Amino acid sequence: MTAWDHEHEARFEQLGRFFMGTSDVHDALARITKRFAELEIPYAVCGGMALNAHGYRRATTDVDLVVTADGLEQFKAQSLGLGWLEKFPGSRGVKDTGNRVKIDFLVSGGIPGDGKARGVVFPDPVEVAVDINGKKFVSLGKLIEMKLASGLSSPDRPRDFDDVIQLIRANQLGEHFAEPLHPYVQPKYRELWGYAQNPSDLPE
Repeated sequence: MTAWDHEHEARFEQLGRFFMGTSDVHDALARITKRFAELEIPYAVCGGMALNAHGYRRATTDVDLVVTADGLEQFKAQSLGLGWLEKFPGSRGVKDTGNRVKIDFLVSGGIPGDGKARGVVFPDPVEVAVDINGKKFVSLGKLIEMKLASGLSSPDRPRDFDDVIQLIRANQLGEHFAEPLHPYVQPKYRELWGYAQNPSDLPE
């Protein structure tokens, strides 16, 4: 067996573990959310792990959390060196040293995508968190809003738009779901909603 074969087999094994819920990413998620709960710091899981929690099964290699600036500061002050290390001094991200999984923090008030103000910002986790299986996740509406804002400002991230299409399908969302979203992203939601109705693209 070649080195390429071994690498391919390892990746296939990791993918299987992910969809069984036993991957290193799942363990890293469980550890970081438990730590935030112990410290009573508000958080909301977003990114790929939130997609899975809201019904769209897609593998991911890292963990993303929405936190406040104060919450991130408190976490670092009381947790660095206890299984988490900064990517570099002052970084908003850390690494779970046991699982070798990256954890990125999106700070409330920050701007998705290219960082240019268009009205959509990373939310306060207290305002958007929903409990799913004992962990706090960004609500479905806010997750879609963030994905749309990121995709609109970053043309090199078409996957954000596909994620929205798959969330629409997985949750059987209607076109009216756009109404509570920020006006900046409403037209794109309606456009993607239309694409999501295409039966030729529906999963079997």
